[in-house]
Amino acid sequence: MRHLREQGLRPQDVGAIPAAAGGPKGLILGPLDRFIFGQWLPRSAQPVDLVGASIGAWRMATACLDDPAAALMHLQREYIAQHFELPPGKKRATPEQISGQFASNLQRFYGGRVNEVLAHPRYRLHIVASRGRHVLARDGALRTPLGYLGAFVSNAVGRKALGAWLERVVFSSAASGHAAPLPFATHDFRTRQIPLSAENFMPALQASCSIPFVLRPVQHIPGAPAGAYWDGGITDYHLHLHYRTPEASPIVLYPHFQQAVVPGWLDKAWKRRHVASHALDRMLVIAPDPGWVRTLPEGKLPDRNDFTRYGQDLAGRMKVWNGATAAAEQLADEFAQWLERPDLSRVEPL
Repeated sequence: MRHLREQGLRPQDVGAIPAAAGGPKGLILGPLDRFIFGQWLPRSAQPVDLVGASIGAWRMATACLDDPAAALMHLQREYIAQHFELPPGKKRATPEQISGQFASNLQRFYGGRVNEVLAHPRYRLHIVASRGRHVLARDGALRTPLGYLGAFVSNAVGRKALGAWLERVVFSSAASGHAAPLPFATHDFRTRQIPLSAENFMPALQASCSIPFVLRPVQHIPGAPAGAYWDGGITDYHLHLHYRTPEASPIVLYPHFQQAVVPGWLDKAWKRRHVASHALDRMLVIAPDPGWVRTLPEGKLPDRNDFTRYGQDLAGRMKVWNGATAAAEQLADEFAQWLERPDLSRVEPL
């Protein structure tokens, strides 16, 4: 708040941008992403750390491509149009089918362009995944449900206890074989960091998006310890991290689909863990007003349940999701206007 009062918000003030897990909810941020990465942030020259889990990792990796506005629009269209044909006699697609199709989607989307992401002159990408430990070190019809039951119970006792079952693994852009420094402290949770490379980019990104019981975990990621790697949102749902940014670029700018920054996926039920902490003292969240969300098609953000709700009615789901993303242009327009004339009455405590 002191910084905003004294200087407003300039593109050179941004040192880090997180991007939350949350599946289709992230679609609402497409217009904001295109404005920030396509128009506003290029007016500055400082390095910026991009930290993403699940769809957030996909968004941030896409922002590193040449012509990010066009790439982010392509991502929005591809995500909305994804469709899974049901196997005969099945009510939903199998994890094997979804994992295989998702791997094909990533190859089609990033094939031949991974170097654009890894060699970006300014952006340092950090992809968050969750690595299973002990029972969860391997996937299995019995091991996985038991392991996640244990993880849920442990997490209910305390977030650090979840580290007995899962650890945070961050795949970070590398120079000369060394990963870029993490823009956050790691004393809060068991953490490993792995250099991101052309060999492990695709499996690391798929791992970050591999929702338990919906997709299969990713095994044998090059350069990373053996084990089963799942969705990064399990350990870091909304990336409630102890951010470290340079004094020259102190702001953690967070386009988010809601106002609360929830630590882990298993913390969704624990409302007391949704409050802000001193870890977020440098964070500025840009989030839609809940009243505006109620004006969207069906009165809510797109979500993963829509895949089940609409089933094989691809056209029906696409109409609703396209309506929501079209309405979200208002978010980008209002943020652009606010940057020109910052109104601090619009800024609320987290």
